[in-house]
Order: sequence, then C-alpha cells, then structure tokens
Amino acid sequence: MIPYDFEYYRPASVAEAIRLYGGLEKQGKSPVYYSGGTEIITLGRINLVKTGAVIDIKHIPECQALGFEQNRLILGAGLSLTKLEEADPFPLLSKTAREVADRTSRNKITLGGNICGRIFYREAVLPFLLADSHVVIAGRDGIKRRSVHDVCNGNLRLDKGELLVQLLTERSYLELPHVSIKKRKQWETGYPLITVAALRKDDRIRVAFSGLCPFPFRSVELEEELNRRHVPLKTRVDQAVRRLPSPILNDIEGSAEYRIFVLRNLLEDVMEEMEGK
Repeated sequence: MIPYDFEYYRPASVAEAIRLYGGLEKQGKSPVYYSGGTEIITLGRINLVKTGAVIDIKHIPECQALGFEQNRLILGAGLSLTKLEEADPFPLLSKTAREVADRTSRNKITLGGNICGRIFYREAVLPFLLADSHVVIAGRDGIKRRSVHDVCNGNLRLDKGELLVQLLTERSYLELPHVSIKKRKQWETGYPLITVAALRKDDRIRVAFSGLCPFPFRSVELEEELNRRHVPLKTRVDQAVRRLPSPILNDIEGSAEYRIFVLRNLLEDVMEEMEGK
C-alpha cells in the first residue's frame, strides 16, 4: 500500500497530458506521469516518491506506437517491455529488455518508465544510445525531437513537466551485429551489477553501460580506445577503463573496485565476440 492518497487522471492525448500536468502543478499537487507504475509504487511505499496526482499516459495513442514510418522504427514510451520483447522489432533492445527484472514485472514496466525512472540502471536506453536514436518530447513549448545523446546519455535531461512520448531509430541499425550481457552479483532476477551492450557499425564497435555509474552512458572516447585493433586487447581494455566517467558506483551490489574488475572481463568478452562476428 502507498501511505498517502492521490488523484488519478487518464488523458486521451499528449496535449491533454501536458495541460493536466501544468494545472496540477499550479495546485501544488506535484504530479507525476504514470505508465507501468512499478517505480511509483515501489518508491512510494518507502516515501521516496510522494505525489498528489498521477497522469496515466498508457492510453495516449502516440505512447503506444509500434511500427515503421518510412525507414524509421517508432516505439511509444508507454509500451511494456514484454510487448517489445514479443514484437522484437529491435533485437538488441529485446535482448536487453529481457534481462530487466522478471517477466511479471516486465509486463508492467514500460519503455519510457525504465528510461526516465529514478532507479539508476535504466538499461532500456542502451540500444538507443548505440543506434544514435532520437526522442520525441512533449512540453509546454510543444512537441520537439532531440538526439537521445542530448537527453539520456548520462543524467536524464528533461525539464519539469516534459513527457517522453516516443523513440525513433533508423531501420539500418536494427539488424546490425550486437551483444548484450548483464552480470549480477546473485540470483537470476536481482539488480544488475553491470550491463554492457554493444553494436558494430561500419566495422566499428560501439559500447554502452549501465550499473557502472549512477547513470547509463556511452562514451565515444572509450570506444576509440577499444577500436584500436593494432593494439593488444588487454591494453585496449586498460586504456578504455581510464576513460570511464565518475563516480563509479560503490554500494551493496558491489564495490567500485569489484565493478572495475568485472568490467575488464566483460569488455574482453564483448570485444572478442564482436570482433569475431
């Protein structure tokens, strides 16, 4: 049970959701957008999230989009991870999403909810970082399209009241060689220690990370070190680790030192597999 009362709204359009947010904010209700609701419920129970109103975006058509427009895949932020896995329009996304929590949770966790959540793993964004995707965002100033790197690479950069509506990915990225590996400290469905996703384009290997820092990220500088194929792999990995952003997480799941140890082994495995594809 959530230990407080809140109002529930179910807008039928993006414009209505934005209007609702603005009005409820003026009333001091601290509204939040709601799709799967797993994080709101989980954090609400321990008073880390408190709101006077939730705005359910699941019934907005644009947030349920799943299909192609010309050569671009369009995915609505309200799609559940299970639905994305079953539809499988983006195999790397399916692989990465399949490792989030357990199936019962994935039935509720949505693409937008995972990417915009307060829990720092947010693994679902990794394939989009690797594919140079774009996001569609709605706010008081209307609807705009921005690079995923400007919004979701590192700490989430959405203004108050902005709503992630869709993610757009060029078709040419969808079937490229890829790998996604998630390492946990314990259990098959526990929180991850580190997730690494990789994709090869134009004979260059791109790599993105979750669980290593307090945010998901992709680093071009780190990739430059990994792709110096004339250099021994262990040396490349050593140089890449020096390019990591900070801070490295140090928590109950694993110390910073242990995470780096696991990362080195993961990077060697990823590079050996990707260079062999």
